[in-house]
Amino acid sequence: MSKPHLLIDTDPGVDDALAILMAHAHADVAGLSVAAGNVGLGHTVRNARTLVDLLGADTPVFPGCPSPLVRAPDEDAAFVHGLDGFGDVGFPEPAVPAADEAAALALLRLTRERPGELTLVALAPLTNLALALRLDPTLPQRVKRLVVMGGAVTGHGNTGKVPAEFNVGFDPEAAHVVFESFPEFDLVDWEATLRHAFDEAEFDRWLAAGDRRAGFFGQVFGTARAYNAGHGRHGIVAADALAMAVAIDPSIVTRSERRHVAVELDGRLTRGATVVDWAGRLGHPANANVVLDVDQARFAAMVRRALGAG
Repeated sequence: MSKPHLLIDTDPGVDDALAILMAHAHADVAGLSVAAGNVGLGHTVRNARTLVDLLGADTPVFPGCPSPLVRAPDEDAAFVHGLDGFGDVGFPEPAVPAADEAAALALLRLTRERPGELTLVALAPLTNLALALRLDPTLPQRVKRLVVMGGAVTGHGNTGKVPAEFNVGFDPEAAHVVFESFPEFDLVDWEATLRHAFDEAEFDRWLAAGDRRAGFFGQVFGTARAYNAGHGRHGIVAADALAMAVAIDPSIVTRSERRHVAVELDGRLTRGATVVDWAGRLGHPANANVVLDVDQARFAAMVRRALGAG
């Protein structure tokens, strides 16, 4: 099977790091467009450059928007990922420079150069993608597939707002623009990632058996792992990695449902919630293929390969 061709929008972030390692192990990566999200843009751009350095890749890194479209964010995720997004390990300044081109413009250019070829993998708040869509609403016509890691389809989110998931909750207006603009996308939500966590002892064996990529991930993962253990999250939750697995090989999905998904923008208690019309009451066409389950053994094999452990 030929390698898929990916364009990744990301806010590294520990789980983004694992997803990007997976992408480079299994696919051709056209670029990393970088958003603010897990931590501020200065950190996320530097972290993307650090990953490209680690991999010895020539993947370009495109800095994006430093803030949400409309409102300042209520929170970032530094308390999970570390103040620098990579567990506060203190990596040296990466050698790979960031590109001069803005992320939204790079998304448009690359899809024009390679129409119908690139799968767009959105692992971050959707600010960059929303900006690109406002500049050129024909963008969806040039994207082979869109895979979004975001949302909580039955309201079991992971933010201070009860029903909201972080990526959508960080910039709800951007998510609204994207969900309204793309006629079809795959949605890998937070709840699915909890169902597909890895056994901790098994994951530790992968880290011990892996190469420098495993060593790197073991370093950056410490802060997030400690946070998860202290907040009732069982196993190794690899949210962005699950979305990346779906992007790399859609046949890994074993159960999904096509539904209309929208984003709540105004609710006092529900701003940032993903609203799934499970019963088809609104009469809107389904825009999302909501991924519910994947083949866990195949997902694990993809992660092991990304860590150099098999």
